[in-house]
Amino acid sequence: MTKQILKAHKVRLYPNEEQQIFFAKSFGCTRFIWNRMLSDKIDHYNEHKTELKNTPAQYKKEFEWLKEVDSLALANVQQNLRAAYSKFFKGLGFPKFKKKGQRDSYTTNNQKGTVAITDSTVKLPKIGHIIAKFPSKVNGLIKSATISKTPSGKYYVSLLVETIATTLPKTHSNIGIDLGLTDFIVLSDGSKVANPKFLSKLQHKLAREQKILAKRRAVAKADQRKLSDSRNYQKQKVKVAKVYEKITNIRKDFLHKLSFNLIKNHDVIAIEDLNVKGMVKNRKLSKAISDSSWSTFTTMLNYKAEWYGKALIKVDRWYPSSKTCSGCGHLLTKAELPLQVRSWNCPSCLQSNDRDINASINILNEGLKLATIKTVGTTGLA
Repeated sequence: MTKQILKAHKVRLYPNEEQQIFFAKSFGCTRFIWNRMLSDKIDHYNEHKTELKNTPAQYKKEFEWLKEVDSLALANVQQNLRAAYSKFFKGLGFPKFKKKGQRDSYTTNNQKGTVAITDSTVKLPKIGHIIAKFPSKVNGLIKSATISKTPSGKYYVSLLVETIATTLPKTHSNIGIDLGLTDFIVLSDGSKVANPKFLSKLQHKLAREQKILAKRRAVAKADQRKLSDSRNYQKQKVKVAKVYEKITNIRKDFLHKLSFNLIKNHDVIAIEDLNVKGMVKNRKLSKAISDSSWSTFTTMLNYKAEWYGKALIKVDRWYPSSKTCSGCGHLLTKAELPLQVRSWNCPSCLQSNDRDINASINILNEGLKLATIKTVGTTGLA
């Protein structure tokens, strides 16, 4: 069985000097339009208490240099700003102004072949063919392209492609997942996946590079120079960015492989619906949680389950998975099972429980109930 999906392919670009200048203009123009439209919306609302329906087209008359870049890139800014306001009205954060050098990017759409690929190039509107390196084969209809520049100076294009996904065969196996800090995840079959401490492994190198960066900043300020004018500071800033980039790449590779293996080997995957944003506010846990990337992991599981015909069930975050005995259902109080206790014996049925494995078994059973699937066999630990 097959289904139509939208899949993103991230491709490294190697633009020449002229193409780099065009990208810089495009990043600058889209950033300018976002900030100007957002500022005008805020001012209009403060004065009239109504929403301003502004568009990029009306700014081209005043700022003619906006015509030098792809018009669809500017149109997508309007759509993105509208989406940001929609999220705000749903209770999420208010749209923020954009700064130069922070997530420089723009998005354009494919209109009758304006975005295309060859074996070694990517074609983009107003710029033509750019040398590219494809990590995998791109099959399907290209819908849009998002061009970006990393803080370390690398260029990428993310091609959104309409393609076909083939449903994976049924395994007749279900799994429950407990997200952890000591281990990245603990599974209901008793296995544990180690939590790669991405930042910790590179901590010494990162600390060293950041210390040098701080010294470069201090020297520039002592000489009363702008940081943008200090070559030594800018060079060191790139070095720090490369360390973070390496961490990000290793993390994404780990999460992609793990999420696909879970989807491939199981039909139903049950997981906690955790409030990761709220947990990150806890200073003691924020670094470990952010490093673990729970939110990214659950997002990957979600869309891969949809692609490949599997079911991802999210169990309510308040479900007492750790405090409930998976053998008999006996529920302990918070005082009876403090966080530091990692294993316990059920006072009712005497079953010995590993805290995290027990939680993952309960998450699976609760997930199966939610999916209206009956649990087959005994899942308690002896």
